[in-house]
Amino acid sequence: MDTQTLALAQEMDFSMLALFARATIAVKIVMILLIGASFWSWGIIIQKLIAFRAARAEAETFDAAFWSGEPLDELFEKIGDQPSGASERIFVSGMMEWRRSHRQDGALIPGASPRIDRSMDVAIAKEAEQLNGGLSFLATVGSTAPFIGLFGTVWGIMNAFEQIAMQQNTNLAVVAPGISEALLATALGLLAAIPAVIFYNKLSADSDRIVGGYEAFADEFSTILSRQLDS
Repeated sequence: MDTQTLALAQEMDFSMLALFARATIAVKIVMILLIGASFWSWGIIIQKLIAFRAARAEAETFDAAFWSGEPLDELFEKIGDQPSGASERIFVSGMMEWRRSHRQDGALIPGASPRIDRSMDVAIAKEAEQLNGGLSFLATVGSTAPFIGLFGTVWGIMNAFEQIAMQQNTNLAVVAPGISEALLATALGLLAAIPAVIFYNKLSADSDRIVGGYEAFADEFSTILSRQLDS
């Protein structure tokens, strides 16, 4: 490699901004999409981490109140018709159906237990849907971002070969910029995909555990009410 080629290569700016500025329109669009997907993914990740932490804390607080020995009717009156957390909403849905299942003379309407179970199941499904909201975007980014980056890389390499053909020159000064721009697209794709996949798996597992806790509570609550129905 001659001295002139080395001097030209050393003078080139290979910073991310310079590579982006030199890229073709197609590669720039790919990079912007990947950067936007990465920022959006991190926004979802942070929001979900905060929401899941709050959900676990709310469930622990409610469990302590539920198993404190306080009568369920008093706990229901204390919470009111505007529950503040998921566990409270599930409890309130069950208690409201329990009260609706009583006639004015105090007798129970037949089929109360299945209706209470269905009411709490609906409440749990709504909470699960809210917990899982946004996770599908992380899954989409994790599965598609590498391929989007690869598309940008292929397009950038194709452009680099075109430059070689036009200049009839294969020295480093001609090849390096195009290859660098192309590989930057792949790097951005991986940068977006790797955190999305990692946190999608973690958040999905956390969501399943939280929903599992709701279901366990609903089963225990239903068992308590069924004892009162039998008595």
